[in-house]
Amino acid sequence: MNENIKQVSAVLNPPVPQMVGDGFRVHNFFPSGYKLQMSPFFLLDYNAKIQFSARNEPRGVGVHPHRGFETVTIAYHGAVAHHDSAGNSGVIYPGGVQWMTAASGILHKEYHEEAFSKMGGAFQMVQLWVNLPAKDKMSKPKYQALSQASIAKHELPDQSGLVEVIAGEYQGTKGTASTFTPMHVYHLRLHKDGKASFNFPADFNTAFMVIEGEIKVNNFSIAKADQLVYFKNEGEEIAVEGIQHSVVLILSGAPIHEPITHYGPFLMNKPEEIQQAIADYNQGRFGYLEE
Repeated sequence: MNENIKQVSAVLNPPVPQMVGDGFRVHNFFPSGYKLQMSPFFLLDYNAKIQFSARNEPRGVGVHPHRGFETVTIAYHGAVAHHDSAGNSGVIYPGGVQWMTAASGILHKEYHEEAFSKMGGAFQMVQLWVNLPAKDKMSKPKYQALSQASIAKHELPDQSGLVEVIAGEYQGTKGTASTFTPMHVYHLRLHKDGKASFNFPADFNTAFMVIEGEIKVNNFSIAKADQLVYFKNEGEEIAVEGIQHSVVLILSGAPIHEPITHYGPFLMNKPEEIQQAIADYNQGRFGYLEE
């Protein structure tokens, strides 16, 4: 056995789904579904592909606060409109990414985009919560809106497919999004029988979310759509082969070795910081956003 291979720890089935608002039917892979060590990634909500009926009043999630982390929303099918208390708004279309740094605090709401809502159809999304180190938790909120066309792309050899480098770097292709700590966030779009290889530091927490298709990892483990491949923190090399045409969300990042205190939409280091976040929210310091 090659000691430098990053071995698969488990191939995980999606946990029982739950509704977030009335617009997102999500499988929470972590932290509640499975107790995975995935810092700096704190949460992964996966809205597996489902059909929404046409509706005039868009489904979604009403006004809610965030502090202490970033939300990364990725669209595969359907479209999501969002608004915040800083006056930002936009639409996330298929293949696009919205990287929102909530940091010191923001009010946010997200709904099915109006035209999609009126037509209905297939809907598939991922939302990640990315933790921020203590020194950056109270920095100024910001947005990075990445259209599918704007995301850096690396063509794989032998017409195997491509790697979209959302954040981090892949074989010299630098990611489009900036991050506070070292991490790699990719889309692997692999043709049937296509091959790709990856190399991540042994201590980076790593997982592959199979969005579409079926893959073989390290010539052994099979993972199908809606499954999560979770890796051990040893070895560096990962080989992937497309059993079918596949789309895979790849996450690998350096852990943030700091205490975490989590309460609802707040992700801080100490309990007293959670109390301060609640007080600030109740006193209107997150701004104002109309329902």
